[in-house]
Amino acid sequence: MGFIEDLSGLQSGRSTVRLEQIAELRAQGIGDHVDLPQLVVCGDQSAGKSSILEGITSLPFPRQEGLCTKFPTEIILRHSEGNQTIQASILPVASCAEQTKVKLQSYRRYLESFKKLPESIATAGSLMGLRGFEGIDDGPAFLQDTLRIEVTGPVGLHLTVVDLPGLISVANEEQTEEDVHVIQTMVDSYLQNPRTIILAVVQASNDIANQGVIQKSRQFDPAGERTVGIITKPDLINQGTEKRIARLAKNEDTTKLKLGFFLVRNPTPSELVSAISSKQHRAIEDQYFRSSPWKEQALSADRVGIASLQRYLQGLLDQHIERELPKVRDEIRQLIKRTEENITALGDERPTTGHHRSFLSRLAMRFHNLTLSALDGHYSHGDTTFYDDASVEHHSTRLRALAHRLNTEFSTYMKDNGQKRKLVESTSGARKESEESAEEGQILVTEREMKDWVKEVYVISRGKELPGNYNHALTSELFHIQASRWETIANEHLGAFSDAIENFVESALSHITPDAHIHSKLGGRLRHALLKNKREAEAELSRLCEDERQQPMTYNHYYTVNVQSARQDSTWKLVKKAMNEASVQDWNGKLHISNNSIDAEKLLASLQKRIIVDMDAQACMEALAGLSAYYKGALKTFVDNVCRQVIERHLLNPLPQIFCPEEVAAMGDNELHDIAAESLKDMALRKKLKDMHGNLQRSLLNLRK
Repeated sequence: MGFIEDLSGLQSGRSTVRLEQIAELRAQGIGDHVDLPQLVVCGDQSAGKSSILEGITSLPFPRQEGLCTKFPTEIILRHSEGNQTIQASILPVASCAEQTKVKLQSYRRYLESFKKLPESIATAGSLMGLRGFEGIDDGPAFLQDTLRIEVTGPVGLHLTVVDLPGLISVANEEQTEEDVHVIQTMVDSYLQNPRTIILAVVQASNDIANQGVIQKSRQFDPAGERTVGIITKPDLINQGTEKRIARLAKNEDTTKLKLGFFLVRNPTPSELVSAISSKQHRAIEDQYFRSSPWKEQALSADRVGIASLQRYLQGLLDQHIERELPKVRDEIRQLIKRTEENITALGDERPTTGHHRSFLSRLAMRFHNLTLSALDGHYSHGDTTFYDDASVEHHSTRLRALAHRLNTEFSTYMKDNGQKRKLVESTSGARKESEESAEEGQILVTEREMKDWVKEVYVISRGKELPGNYNHALTSELFHIQASRWETIANEHLGAFSDAIENFVESALSHITPDAHIHSKLGGRLRHALLKNKREAEAELSRLCEDERQQPMTYNHYYTVNVQSARQDSTWKLVKKAMNEASVQDWNGKLHISNNSIDAEKLLASLQKRIIVDMDAQACMEALAGLSAYYKGALKTFVDNVCRQVIERHLLNPLPQIFCPEEVAAMGDNELHDIAAESLKDMALRKKLKDMHGNLQRSLLNLRK
């Protein structure tokens, strides 16, 4: 096996541009919103992760116990000409308290050299409140807050590597169940990123299949497309087990990875104390694998040593980044669109009273236009999406169509169920069916029962009129009883219409502004206006009902036509009955009348003795005919008046004016500020979104190069 001493590591002409683009995305904070390609070193505790990290980067990161292994450490390398700079900062986990977040975000250290890194890490651990740092005896042993170390200078690399705390299988005296859970959650959050290359570090002396990182890689990378196995510490295995480790390194064992394994030798404790260079370590490692017992295992030179791992990761990174960057670009475009939508949802900036008035005036004009179009039935004009919203029940935004439906239902219901006494068929089956469908407060009667009721009212309403005549108050009393349900039904219709209009206003407000504060303030104001309109509509309805309680009055010629028709029908039935009786009794069932005066006189005499009029019954019949004729005309007039004078006049017509530019112009400065001023939260959010939008635009432009 040969060894190449002069390595450029992960740096290559092909990957330099891409790695610089990824680094720039991270610098712009895009990594907080879009998953970016990265390397993550993960394994059980004391598996040799820190040695792998140093081997990959060729940078002397500290490996002291209790430092980097207590929290994620993100190392960002940026190659540039000039002096090297090292900066340490803390990225608090999103779920931490705001006060703690501010304190951790304020931590920022500029280091002269890597010799200062252990001190900076200790300070960061103390600031996080980790147990065991600078005298802290009570606190968590592990945290998800991330220490970020940014190295800029002639490092020869552009990449990000994350070193995670070692996985713990079971709790012990020093590490609790909570510690185990924190580490598991932390590791999962990194490995589930589909753009993370998992460097799964496994110790040769332990059972590979049972090591936590292998199990997690199978969970989050079942296809094995982004997991590289790294076998460490082969010099610590029992003699005679080299063949088993060699099979694993050659991906021939029971535990297999699609990307295979690498076998590396970690520096010994004495070599660490001696602080040997990377070049010296590679030479020692090369000699180690060229010696027995490893030279007999026929290991591929491409799968042995840190140098081979570096070369492999170079190609893997190239492929991984080229495969993932188109997806990153797409996600950034989608994020730009969502950010623009969020900025638009905030509305225009409103720092002054003039801005408040202008902003509300535009909202008022949109509301005014939406309402006018809805009332006129012009659903294809203007903002058509408002009228086509499928989530709105029964197209309640199409106000004119809704008004027609509600008014038609009201008219039909009044026609079928408006009367106090409703005629039904006299058969028992039909009577039972009708009673089951009867409305509350309604009485079902047969024709005979209706006549009996009219007679009862006739008897108690008689005045000085002669027999056979009826008091003028009879028709009035009959009508008032029969129309006594009208007011209740009309009020129910008014209430349903008022609710529909309130729902329309709510939908319109939600459409013109997503801002919860503005929606709430305007909603309260508009509900007050709607309540005022409803009170006026109720007063108008009350006046209409009061008119119906007066003496019946009509100049509608259909009333006289209907009365005459009823009288003719009654006379016809009476004559027909007399004719049938005369035919049977006087002509033996064979009625034949010749065209002479004798037969005519005989017929008239026969009919006259059979047509005997009950004067009271005749009066009741006349009263019932008058009631029926007047009720029909009055019902139509009442329904039309409710729809025109109550619904249209007081509920629909004033609707566009409850929130219009004229209303905004009449508002005082304090009221404008109360409704339209931006909250401090919204102003901060706007600034954050604008900064984010700018970063996203620049990042997308950079990725197109």
